[in-house]
Amino acid sequence: MEISSKDIRFYPLGDTAVILQLEESISDLVQRTIFAVSHFLDEYSFEGLVEYVPAYTSVTLFYDPLLISYPEIVQNLEEMLDEIAIEEPVLEPGILDIPVCYGGEMGPDLGLVARHCGLSDGEVILRHTQPDYLVHLIGFAPGFPYLGGMDPDLEIPRRESPRAVVPAGSVGIAGKQTGVYPLSTPGGWQIIGRTPLKLFDLDRTVPSLLKAGNKLRFVPITELEFERIANGY
Repeated sequence: MEISSKDIRFYPLGDTAVILQLEESISDLVQRTIFAVSHFLDEYSFEGLVEYVPAYTSVTLFYDPLLISYPEIVQNLEEMLDEIAIEEPVLEPGILDIPVCYGGEMGPDLGLVARHCGLSDGEVILRHTQPDYLVHLIGFAPGFPYLGGMDPDLEIPRRESPRAVVPAGSVGIAGKQTGVYPLSTPGGWQIIGRTPLKLFDLDRTVPSLLKAGNKLRFVPITELEFERIANGY
């Protein structure tokens, strides 16, 4: 399947960026198109392109206006889109296991989520660990993955009063989404557990553990196992 530049809207974001906008709602074709565009840009960049940022239904491209003009970058994108064949998503091989200690001090909102959803704590954990999740995009904070595939029965609104600090590694739910806080930041998601893995580490060659296109699953662990992994045992 192919997508034409006629199916996409372009508009400027200031004088150094252009937004490539697909449909307004998430769909399989939209997601495959965004993955295909991202993969193409990774392989075939062009002079003046600084970076690109994929989102749920768009891709924002930042450029150097001293090297390329807005009309020129739009023309480049239109030609690029007419060459791209939208196939299956270009996914990283394998599924990454993310160990999570659920409940207790590490998951203070687990009971609240269970009551809201009419489930037991154990059923929430089971439903949260069953799916294979797709990383749609990285955003909000460095390394923060927005995941698709959560059981709809776990849907719950954000907290009315966000926490001033959510510990790094916290696994949360907000609306129809689940995600992992890579850094200690303020946040309003319902926290049901925590992973000992570092999702973002500036000491690594590639700081972010995840990127768009990755697939992962959550694996429940005990507090003792959490400590062992966190301490490198």
